Amino acid sequence: MGWTLGRYFFQRYVVITTWFFIGIYALVFLIDFTEFSSRTSGLPNFTFLSALAISALRVPMVMQQTVPFVALFAAMATLISLNRKYELVIARSAGISAWQFLRPACLGALLFGVLTVGVLNPLAANGLSHSEFLESNLRSGDSNTVSAFAAPWIHQKTNNSDTIIGARAVLNRGLELSDAVFFELDQDGDIIERKDARRAYLRDGYWELNDVKRFRGRGPAETLADDRVPTNLKPEFVQERLARPETIPFFELPGKIEVARSFGLRANAFAMQFHSLVALPLLLVAMTLIAATVSMRFERMGQSSTMILGGILAGFLLYVVSVLVKAFGNAGFVPPFVAAWLPVIVAMFFGVTFLLYREDG
Repeated sequence: MGWTLGRYFFQRYVVITTWFFIGIYALVFLIDFTEFSSRTSGLPNFTFLSALAISALRVPMVMQQTVPFVALFAAMATLISLNRKYELVIARSAGISAWQFLRPACLGALLFGVLTVGVLNPLAANGLSHSEFLESNLRSGDSNTVSAFAAPWIHQKTNNSDTIIGARAVLNRGLELSDAVFFELDQDGDIIERKDARRAYLRDGYWELNDVKRFRGRGPAETLADDRVPTNLKPEFVQERLARPETIPFFELPGKIEVARSFGLRANAFAMQFHSLVALPLLLVAMTLIAATVSMRFERMGQSSTMILGGILAGFLLYVVSVLVKAFGNAGFVPPFVAAWLPVIVAMFFGVTFLLYREDG
């Protein structure tokens, strides 16, 4: 296939993918803004601009989750449109095989995955961290409305006592806690002191608490501007326990994994996130091959709705399997490398085998 025709197919794929991405982005933004505004409009610090900013910062992370479906639908739409205009029929009559005119779409999917990992992921990770900070400021003072089962908790042991630490929100990748509570326990496991802090920062050897209320026994609360709680926790341990892997940009994940493992931590969640992002470009290629299995066949009355529905269901099944295997990888039941690459390899073999059977017999 010549360069001109290959470039034409590639441009068609890029244009359709871009429009799909923009359309889904706008839809996700409207849904997220509406849902977030309905939940927070009663807060004293709520403003229209703050809700708009938080939603705009959170949308890239949601879009990163929808990228496989964007690639699937874009590939299906591209091939169906080429079929309806008889362009694939003419290409076949000129002796061009399916593998040749699928090459531009697969290349476009691969580049789409690379851009997602290299550009969208850092924007999404940093945007999500910043949105959590803004939302924490917006909700500050309303931590009692959060269930204890939904709040993150961590247990630290020092030479003098044990401390259980909870927080309404985890910020700065686990190094900052919002609306934090510290329960100090004696040797019998009884609570001897409680400290509620608006903010808690992990420093070298201690937690720095701001705007603190301290409770001892049955006496009244004591208000302190600042306080400290000794700790032997390392930032790497806290990040492994509290930070969400989605808040770590792709280029920082290898360093986080190496440092966490040097402290004896398994870092399965970070490793799973890293390998999933590495495998994402080839996952999009697999989605393109799945789309090709149901979209390349020419029919006079248009594509069969059954075939198109089958392609959509196959794409959703691949995504569900990927999420399920990722959960096993996070839990340590499956090595992260295997959990990330197994669904991609199986989908690639499925798509190639089906196309070989249909195109080459």
